[in-house]
Amino acid sequence: MDDPCVIRCPMVHPSRYPEGYVTQAYINRIASAVPEDDVHGAFVAFADQMLEDPRVQPVFRRMAARSGIRRRFSVLTPNAASTEFTVNAHEFYTRGSFPDTAKRMQIFERFAPRLAQRTLDKLMLTEEERLGVTHVLVTSCTGLYAPGLDFDILDHLGLDTSVERTMIGFMGCYAAINGLKQARHIVRSEPAAKVLLVNLELCTLHLQETQDLEQVLSFLVFGDGCAASLISAEPTGFAMDSFRSILIPETRELITWRIRGVGFDMLLSGKVPGEIGKALAVSGGKVLGGCGKEEISLWGVHPGGKSVLDAVERGLGLAEDALAASRQTLESFGNMSSATVMFVLERLMQGARPGEKGCAMSFGPGLTAETMLFHAV
Repeated sequence: MDDPCVIRCPMVHPSRYPEGYVTQAYINRIASAVPEDDVHGAFVAFADQMLEDPRVQPVFRRMAARSGIRRRFSVLTPNAASTEFTVNAHEFYTRGSFPDTAKRMQIFERFAPRLAQRTLDKLMLTEEERLGVTHVLVTSCTGLYAPGLDFDILDHLGLDTSVERTMIGFMGCYAAINGLKQARHIVRSEPAAKVLLVNLELCTLHLQETQDLEQVLSFLVFGDGCAASLISAEPTGFAMDSFRSILIPETRELITWRIRGVGFDMLLSGKVPGEIGKALAVSGGKVLGGCGKEEISLWGVHPGGKSVLDAVERGLGLAEDALAASRQTLESFGNMSSATVMFVLERLMQGARPGEKGCAMSFGPGLTAETMLFHAV
């Protein structure tokens, strides 16, 4: 059984690995992008007006101020004249007449490909890399259509139509870790493979009209974003060493995500951070696969919210600055569901030193923690 703490850095091309060698898979690089419009302030003002109970409004304002979020971005333009390229959120979200699911999916189909294209352009694939792409994986839980984003990606990059395409849908915030896991399986079984992973979420399409403070607070953290990654056996970037999934018992109903007539309906219980903290306090050793936490210097934790990061910090007994990359991502972009942990890993990759070990983790329905051990090469 592989020791996740042992660093393996193959120095030969995948096609020349010795017989019986287990190919290592690497996240070679990551690119990310968000829409142009910062909507965090506009949302706070809108939600404050939507909440009618004068006893609830000051609580919401206090929680918004403590959210750790400064900016969030959306494909919906706040309070601006609608044009061919924008949707006025104050028209889209009219009190008493919120859009149905069909209208929200029309916006997803219109804007998701544009955000994917912007992100892929930032990934800056060389001609050799583009021609070498063998697999395309896409994760999203905020929209769907067919032919879908996988086809749009093929068209934008001019990929061969024989490229294998896989859509990973409706898994929530931890889907990117599952996407990386699948990419690793592919590379380990086909050493010459080059996998393109795209994580795209338009979370702001699913705002609901409600007087439930807990539900409004869940909307407070979500924004739109996209990440794209190239995964292969070429030894650059982050080596993916091992994965582990932890299902927290008796928490099945704390996070739910269901398609309804008026958008996708989320339940995000305030109990989630506490349950995550307790689970990590008990199972932290399993997450780290035998490594001591002092050996981990790169913590890529999904910033589901400030309280979630606080719970992870307490549960694992981490230093105060250990989750700096996650907190910076939360402050700048909010929670972008499956794309978010890739934003954190991109930030870590920019400053990582060869040999540094890391742990990535995301949380979602189940209640589940998906984790990955990795190291920089």
